[in-house]
Order: sequence, then C-alpha cells, then structure tokens
Amino acid sequence: MTEFDTDRGSLNAGLAIAGLLAGSVLLLAAGRAPANGHRNGRAAALPPRRSSRKRPTVVAARRLNRAAGVLAASVLADSSVEHYRGSFKNKAMYTPLIVSASTLATSLHGTADARPAAHWFRDATYLTAAVSGLIGTGFHIYNVGKKVGGFSWQNFFYGAPIGAPMAILLSGLLGFCSERVRESRKGTRPEIFQLPAGRTMAAVIGAGLLGTSGEAGLLHFRGAFHNPFMLLPVTLPPLGAALLGRAALAGPGQQHRATRWWMRVLAAMGFAGVGLHAYGVSRNMGGWRNWSQNILNGPPLPAPPSFAGLALAGLAALELMEDHPDA
Repeated sequence: MTEFDTDRGSLNAGLAIAGLLAGSVLLLAAGRAPANGHRNGRAAALPPRRSSRKRPTVVAARRLNRAAGVLAASVLADSSVEHYRGSFKNKAMYTPLIVSASTLATSLHGTADARPAAHWFRDATYLTAAVSGLIGTGFHIYNVGKKVGGFSWQNFFYGAPIGAPMAILLSGLLGFCSERVRESRKGTRPEIFQLPAGRTMAAVIGAGLLGTSGEAGLLHFRGAFHNPFMLLPVTLPPLGAALLGRAALAGPGQQHRATRWWMRVLAAMGFAGVGLHAYGVSRNMGGWRNWSQNILNGPPLPAPPSFAGLALAGLAALELMEDHPDA
C-alpha cells in the first residue's frame, strides 16, 4: 500500500470515529437527562431514593456533574500522557492524575444521584480540584519562566502548558456549583453565592471557553495551522462565549435557541477533535505502528473533549434559565 493510501485510510478512520462521537454527543446534549425530584434535605441527612416529580434544579445539577466529569476525564488522560512524557521528574506531577481521577469518580456519583441535597464529600473533592488547578497553574508558569530566555514564545510553545491546569480548576468549579444548584429549596431562585445560578454559570463557562480557546490557539499556532480544521477551536468557542455572555446579561423569559444549538456544535467539535488528532498522530513517521512514540509527540488525543465538557455545562446553564427564568 502506498503512503498516500495509508494516509487516506487513516483520515477515513479518523473521520469515521469523529462522526460516531459527534452523533453521540449531539444525542446526549439534545436530550434531557432523566432525574427524579425528591423531598428537600441536607447533606447530613439525604432524602431516600423515591420516585417523585422532576426537580429542574436536580436535573441541572446532574448535567453540571456530567460536564465536570467530562473535563476531569480529559485532564486525567492528558496529564497522564504529558507527565509520562516528562518522566514524572517532579513527584508533584502525580497530583493532577490523583485529583482528576477523584473528580471523575465524584462526578459519576453526582450524575447518578437524583436527590436534592448537596453532598459534603463531593463538595470537598470539587474544592480540592479547584485549588489544585490554581496551584498547578502557578507551577506551570514557574516552569516556563525558569527556562533559558524566560517568558519567550519558544518557552510558551515547548514548556509546560500554562492553561492546562485550568481545566481541572473549571471541573472543580462546575462541580461545586452543581451542588449549590442541587440544594436549592423548592420554589426559590437557584443561586450561587447569592447570584442567579444560571446566569452566573453562563458567564463562568464563557470565560472558560475563551481560556481553552486561547490555549488551543497557542499550540495550533505552533503547528502553523497547517490543517484548516485547526482554525475551528480558535474561532467557534469565542463565538460561543459571546453568546453565553449575552445570555448571562439578558432578562428573564429569553429562549436562547441559537446559543443552545451553538453549544451542541461545540460539544460535537470537542469529541470530533479526538478523531482529527488521531489522524494527526497517524501522519507522524511510523503512524500508529509507532504509537508509543507518536502518541507522546503528536497532537494530544485527550485535549479536545475539554470543549465538549464546557459546552455541556453551557447547555445545563441554559436549561436552568429556561426552567427558572429568574435564575
């Protein structure tokens, strides 16, 4: 088989994977997650698991748990590959693996929990993730600054990615906010730190999309945008952030249909990016036959789903605003 045929076969395989993933996330994002409403309760005495009417706040909280889990899974896989490539030179490099794995497990627990009460252990795990994300960002900034030349383009391109730890910060923040939404009393406005929960989350997620897009833009600029698809993560997410910002500032009663559809597009882009990165790995010398080296040196396979996690969180915030117009 010629090199051209091999590349074409890899492209077709990558696009097939991307199509399957995109279709799955569209179905996932378009559907409303089933959740049963229950009596009010506190974390100290969670209410029993009984079928009742759906509670919009619990539905929204479980969606946020799911979004936090997607982000945590992306961080777990990405940090495992990148820190393995760095030979875990600093023992602190094990921290994001432990924290993201714990956050993922906690998010799965929250997604399965249909009770309208916050859980103290989930709160503690999510807060730990947020703090570790801040500390990790500091470590990465220090890593870049200590290299010869300091804060130069060369070091930004090839040093520790400054924006990477912010993903676990966002995962922890989304999870912690999901618990605040979950424990909202029936008949009251869901709030986060006395702010309307839906609009606050829309603003936070919009900022997260901008930051994630900036990180992707830096690395794709390093790759000279040699593939037109590399423009997608630096053009589509900022538009999504603008739409979420408008939703956050809009008054009650708005439908935000265009914003919801854009979030679904971003979710599909995030999962389809795995297929495109897989194609990028296949184009390196040896292709997938040399996977042990090319996965480390090719485009990061686990990175694109971070966009999907933020988009799913955006959908949760928009649905909450629809169910609670004053949120």
